[in-house]
Amino acid sequence: MKVQLRVNMNEALFLRNPEETDLGKKIIKYSILLIHKNGFESFTFKKLAEESGTTEASIYRYFENKHRLLIYLVTWYWSWLEYQISFQTNNMADPVKRLRKVIKLLTTTVEDDDSTSYVNESLLHQIVISEGSKSFLTKHVGEDNKLHFFKPYKDLCAVIGNMILACNPDYKYPKSLASTIVEMAHFQNFFMHNLPSLTDFGLKKEEAEIVDFLNDLVFTSLNKS
Repeated sequence: MKVQLRVNMNEALFLRNPEETDLGKKIIKYSILLIHKNGFESFTFKKLAEESGTTEASIYRYFENKHRLLIYLVTWYWSWLEYQISFQTNNMADPVKRLRKVIKLLTTTVEDDDSTSYVNESLLHQIVISEGSKSFLTKHVGEDNKLHFFKPYKDLCAVIGNMILACNPDYKYPKSLASTIVEMAHFQNFFMHNLPSLTDFGLKKEEAEIVDFLNDLVFTSLNKS
């Protein structure tokens, strides 16, 4: 019997928990497909209703607006990724190996997780890369932060920050380096495929090179400290 992974979400993000109904799961499934295909700007609840075989009114019973839905998807991914990091580094005693593993998980292509049938993590990963910053680069980010919408992202960075300190307890900037690792992994991937003149990885398009770059950046910083 296949075990379904359940991610606990901030209840302020939704009006009705989408994970509790078949329609809610369809809303999540098809929103990922549509945002990945067409981008967040052109994504509407009308298009989502048509794709998922429901009505706009039904979708509005789950989410106040499409931005709340985007935050839901992005923070769901951060929570899922933190679980993956914990699971895949749990038996690693060497802090350097653990941090290198995290860098690889952040940088390389994500495979769809069978334990979450209505979420395609591979496509969601691409959405986080290209659209994720839109969840917090807004005028009302302060209000959203007070509602703890970004806690999963902060928790993930805290986990990475603790790994950084395990490698070098004297390092002064673990939080800054942790968030830089996450954002750099995504920006370099985005630049590689879309704006190759802003990166050194535009021709070969090899994720392994981004892994090497981040390892060099991180451990050079830690060794100099």
